[in-house]
Amino acid sequence: MITPAPPGLAGDFAFGGGIPNGTNGCDTVGVSSGETGPTSRRYPRDFVKVNAPNVRHRTCHIEADYVYHNTSVEQRGSSFVAVPTSTKYTFRTDTDVPARLGVMLVGWGGNNGSTLTASLMANRRNLSWRTKNGPETANFYGSLVMASTVKLGVDHQDPNKEVYVPLRSMLPMVHPEDFVLGGWDISKTDMAAAMERAMVLEPDLQRQLVKEMRGMVPLPSIYYPDFIAANQEGRADNVIPGNDKWNHLQRLRQDIRNFKEVNEVEKVIVVWTANTERFSDLLPGVNDTWTNLRAAIASSHDEVSPSTMFAVASVLEGCAFINGSPQNTLVPGVIELAEERGVHVGGDDFKSGQTKLKSVLADFLVNAGIKPLSIVSFNHLGNNDGRNLSAPEQFRSKEISKSSVVDDMVESNKLLYPEGEKGPDHTVVIKYVPAVSDSKRALDEYYSEIFMGGKSIISTYNVCEDSLLATPLIIDLVLLTELFGRIQVRKEGNAETNWIKFHPVLSILSYMLKAPNTPPGAPVINSLTRQRAAIDNILRACIGLQPNNDMGLEHKLYC
Repeated sequence: MITPAPPGLAGDFAFGGGIPNGTNGCDTVGVSSGETGPTSRRYPRDFVKVNAPNVRHRTCHIEADYVYHNTSVEQRGSSFVAVPTSTKYTFRTDTDVPARLGVMLVGWGGNNGSTLTASLMANRRNLSWRTKNGPETANFYGSLVMASTVKLGVDHQDPNKEVYVPLRSMLPMVHPEDFVLGGWDISKTDMAAAMERAMVLEPDLQRQLVKEMRGMVPLPSIYYPDFIAANQEGRADNVIPGNDKWNHLQRLRQDIRNFKEVNEVEKVIVVWTANTERFSDLLPGVNDTWTNLRAAIASSHDEVSPSTMFAVASVLEGCAFINGSPQNTLVPGVIELAEERGVHVGGDDFKSGQTKLKSVLADFLVNAGIKPLSIVSFNHLGNNDGRNLSAPEQFRSKEISKSSVVDDMVESNKLLYPEGEKGPDHTVVIKYVPAVSDSKRALDEYYSEIFMGGKSIISTYNVCEDSLLATPLIIDLVLLTELFGRIQVRKEGNAETNWIKFHPVLSILSYMLKAPNTPPGAPVINSLTRQRAAIDNILRACIGLQPNNDMGLEHKLYC
């Protein structure tokens, strides 16, 4: 039975201990006693098993030999010479999945944190609740990992039939119901009150969860007023005292260690889902290297942001860190530290609605030979995120992350955008409108040039619950970060013991993020289709399968 955190240690709440199905925090009304929904189902380790000589299933890991094909291109004058290349790798995936995974949220008491907490409890119990449109049942809709499928191949008896399996069944993964949640917030509001304040979930669902959530209180957080909007000051009643950033760093590290010890978890992933900060100035001698950043923290330098403090604390404690807001948390000094310690970091900014659609539509237009001339995006929302973004410096952080999403697609087509020609005019507007609460409105206009000087206008209008789109992204980011921490790779010819990990900057998370961080020097890919293909095909490589392709030669050749 789940119980609140022990007295004296706020900020954690265990899901991994298990809530018996059919129980209810308040009463039994609305509880589903039926079968677990399809997006909550658990799959055995060998649900997908590859029968091939290049794949070896061991007691504690899966090994797969894989040939990675690429094409090296050289431009010679006005022509190109392409040379196929191949590199042999062996992927090793540790199949020892944590029974309980610690997840610590910075901004736990915000809309995303309270929604995640409540939704995991609802899914664990398989709860149902009444709405004006009829009953609803807990699910993981909107989660790439939990609710999407991937093509595995074709049926061995009927090659005209394609076989799809849940993405999460490709390799052993943690189940979200095994998360142990905790975290920090500058507001001491308990999670039940935070859930009610957020106005995201239906009242009948909240009623069933309020008793247990009332016992969850976030840990005190750090608060540097210069980095978030002044209108947030009234919420800051739960802060670590003082201005000594070095002491603050040690406090955050101790919080993580306490969380691990009390909840008996070996692995913790920290996610920033707090307010958008202003951008930090990138200053030589301050945050350009880890040595300088460490000294800047020790001297309490003004340009060390709260989110960077949490990133540093996480990496020093060996915990992966994900930045879900648009500011430049992962300054060069943090990246260097992550590389030095071999700890994964990812960011920036949850990609939930308007920007995700933009990364699809812009990709479609450019790949169809249509030339976008302008993209204008207007948003208004009424939650605390919108309130914080009403300040110019915080809005600028969001504007930067939302505006860069089409850059690589424009760069890919020199027929539409010759060298030296700028891409489409791209304008982003965000307004705070309290009346709409968490129900964000997003309006976009794509103005493009088509055949023979013609013009095309595509307008979209999207209404969505902001936190109900963002919360599944947190689940995906945590699940994939944990999984990729268990995968090692060895290049052919290297010593048997020379296994390497994925780069500490985990760019495979790009599908869920507006402004993806990549390893230094690596290209940024914003096309949603390419980002999804990378996830699918790396999972296939881990079990010895070649990338999916849509050639369909078995249906296109004439015999």
